[in-house]
Amino acid sequence: MKTSFKVVIVGGGTAGISVAARLLRKSHSLSEDIAIVDPANKHYYQPLWTLVGGGAAKKENSEREMESVIPQGATWIQAAVQSFTPEHNQIYLNNGEILSYEYLVVAGGIEINWNAIKGLKEALGTKQVCSNYSFEHVDYTWETIRSFKGGTALFTHPASPVKCGGAPQKIMHLAEDYFWKTGVRENVKVVFGSANPAIFDVIKYRLALEKVIERKNIDARFRRNLIEIRPDEKLAIFENLDTQETEEISYDMIHVTPYMQAPAFIKDSPLADENGWVDVNMYTLQHVRYANIFGLGDGANLPTSKTGAAIRKQAPVVAENVISLMRQKPVTAKYNGYSSCPIVTGYNKLILAEFDYSKEPDESMPFNQAIERASMYVMKKDLLPIMYWDGMLKGTM
Repeated sequence: MKTSFKVVIVGGGTAGISVAARLLRKSHSLSEDIAIVDPANKHYYQPLWTLVGGGAAKKENSEREMESVIPQGATWIQAAVQSFTPEHNQIYLNNGEILSYEYLVVAGGIEINWNAIKGLKEALGTKQVCSNYSFEHVDYTWETIRSFKGGTALFTHPASPVKCGGAPQKIMHLAEDYFWKTGVRENVKVVFGSANPAIFDVIKYRLALEKVIERKNIDARFRRNLIEIRPDEKLAIFENLDTQETEEISYDMIHVTPYMQAPAFIKDSPLADENGWVDVNMYTLQHVRYANIFGLGDGANLPTSKTGAAIRKQAPVVAENVISLMRQKPVTAKYNGYSSCPIVTGYNKLILAEFDYSKEPDESMPFNQAIERASMYVMKKDLLPIMYWDGMLKGTM
């Protein structure tokens, strides 16, 4: 096995594959000199899982063999990273191998901690406890919603960074809509327990979503962080983040968004900031201490939402700046913090939130994107997956 590469990319998710594809398009000399390190057999298009949980898509369409998405010219090393020694430009793998690199791109993603909420891991997929954040369990979300006849439907958002900040409320809106379709909505109390101070960070979309919450008669309780569930009693225990007191909410079904964190191999490495994320310049995505290292995606400490749309704008910046360094030119490509969250507010309804570091709208459509539109729902459901598999992962968009 070859153990020395010009570029090593840690992570075969959206960010890692996109950067590899772009680098290979920009420089033919890199063919066979890029390694992608990832132990997984499968690659997932996770944004589809919201629709799977709402019965509007099949989870099989979100999954492909990892081998099929590795760009031609890149070497896939199917192993996990154990540690980094950036002073020596080396990575230690869990199979005992040591990889050497000239340039390193860290795209290790974000890790779900199912154990952070007491009682969740054991109950998941049973007793009306569901979550869209697992390929294995996402079908149970739809099963739970589809068979729900009444009572309290509880949805949560944790006090941690999450993949796509809007996702915890998307499944709530689909469920609420489905309850209308099946004639049980009048028997259902929909509750949203969120650790956030408001329904959304960006004022324009927050105002629109507050109207949606009001129209749907959803009981939104903010600054409430789920810390425990007792599935036999159907009881959720929240911490009030303002008073530090605990609050109990009885439920008949619960969709839990779990805690998420930086992966341990990043958190415990010299590449991490004090919170465990890859410590990069927020504009150039270059590591603040190691000039030949870049970071992007969910594992980077960028002050914006962790979304695939953000990665779509970050990947070209990383690719361009890596090539500039190779050619001994200044690193000039900049990322403005763009992120996007297509917020599904029901079947055939979607608010397309697009914004930058300043939390100001950074919209791409010639109309007011804070208005719910069927066309934007169709884009999320049918067009974005095609753009992902055939464009983004190929380095063409």
